[in-house]
Amino acid sequence: MTAPQAPAPRDTDTARPALVELDHVSKYYGNIKALENVSLEVHAGEISCVLGDNGAGKSTLIKIIAGLHRHDAGTFLIEGAETTLANPRDALDRGIATVYQDLAVVPLMPVWRNFFLGSEPTKGAGPFKRLDVQLMRETTRTELLRMGIDLRDVDQPIGTLSGGERQCVAIARAVYFGAKVLVLDEPTAALGVKQSGVVLKYVAAARDAGLGVVLITHSPHHAYLVGDRFVLLKRGVMSGSHTRDSVTLDELTRQMAGGSELEELSHELERAPAPDHLGGRPVGDDTP
Repeated sequence: MTAPQAPAPRDTDTARPALVELDHVSKYYGNIKALENVSLEVHAGEISCVLGDNGAGKSTLIKIIAGLHRHDAGTFLIEGAETTLANPRDALDRGIATVYQDLAVVPLMPVWRNFFLGSEPTKGAGPFKRLDVQLMRETTRTELLRMGIDLRDVDQPIGTLSGGERQCVAIARAVYFGAKVLVLDEPTAALGVKQSGVVLKYVAAARDAGLGVVLITHSPHHAYLVGDRFVLLKRGVMSGSHTRDSVTLDELTRQMAGGSELEELSHELERAPAPDHLGGRPVGDDTP
């Protein structure tokens, strides 16, 4: 029996500038340092994972990339050109699509309506101008199938889909509307094991379609399954930055869990010997 072969490396052109690059970026809210000297690279056909617990600065990082907040220090580059995004529409126009954890869908509207929400094609002119419903239905079905998503019916309300299916629809939508960079905010946070696997499959499909993906997560196991680069945040500061070939899952998990702090805590929590209140006799022993 021959040994299994390692998967072939993905074709990524490292000579080209990163689609998005943050170089020592900082963000302050008054005297509070939300981010300080954080660096991140996002390349086409790669997944850059940002890991951290609650309060680590992940949300602030997302808002800077998505154009919601401006950075206060450092450099933000898009395809090698220094940039300051004015607003989320500016980010979208430059090919940066962000899928937030709440997805911002209308639960009672059908899947195809949510797929085109805010960008609906029309037909006719003047008083006869109307939504091109047939085009939206057919396009939604085709684009979902292209990503490997086979929904029972694109006319069903999107609220009837599972959390994983809704995430997949959002990913397919971003790909269809020409995103170059896809930012995913904790896409597996509220999902079970099976649904998380489904979502990660489509995250990998977006990568294979040539997008640069930023995966925000608190799960090193999910990150290591698909990630090419890893940035760890702790209280707004980078506590680690690795490429896939420079770190193991065990080491990534150890750093994510706190590393030396966790070891120190384990020593503090070690069970101490029972106190001897009675001159060496076991507690509760009333023998004279």
